[in-house]
Amino acid sequence: MTTLADILRGIEHGVFPAPDLTTSVVPAPSARDTCVIGLTGHLVVAADVTPEWIAQHLDRSDLAAPLNPPFLYALEQLTGRAVNGIDALLLAPALTDESERADLLAGLTPFTDESHPRIRRARRYRDDVRAYTTATGAIVLTGLGLAGRQEVALEVPDSARGKGEGRLLARTARALVPPGTHIWAQVTPGNAASLRAFLAAGYVPVGSEALLVR
Repeated sequence: MTTLADILRGIEHGVFPAPDLTTSVVPAPSARDTCVIGLTGHLVVAADVTPEWIAQHLDRSDLAAPLNPPFLYALEQLTGRAVNGIDALLLAPALTDESERADLLAGLTPFTDESHPRIRRARRYRDDVRAYTTATGAIVLTGLGLAGRQEVALEVPDSARGKGEGRLLARTARALVPPGTHIWAQVTPGNAASLRAFLAAGYVPVGSEALLVR
């Protein structure tokens, strides 16, 4: 049986589902995670739904349907969850140059304030969360999120914006994960500054995602 983890690991290695204008339905990867992912010519619904429910609520001939409000609302009602926005999905490999990795990590200090909103939010949706701060007060964190993938989140204070800090942190995240792995970023499409930072740090867009959360 194909799982969401199989699909995501494939994408990390450049293997995407066939762009055959169809929708794959796979089990929810965990009790915490339910989502709809849009890829080129293919969509994936990762949820604990029956074939009968899908037949009733999803027009498989309409490629846009899984990420449109009527279907997402029906999925919310079924699962008791809420859509946490529709994000652009970006992906980058871990950095392999040991000198660059060392330089990037040298500027970090472990961040242990568990009361911080960014940390609290991360622990809701990710496991093995690790957070660091810089001399400017910016925060970069990584953790294991949807289907066990490595995910990154950033927070740059107002005083440090417009100076390349976001781009530097996005690249630093690539040094925080082991060589040979990949790291994912979920970015609100309207957050142009964040998108530019991740693109400049070597991430590439691979799809879109609606995550349903409790």
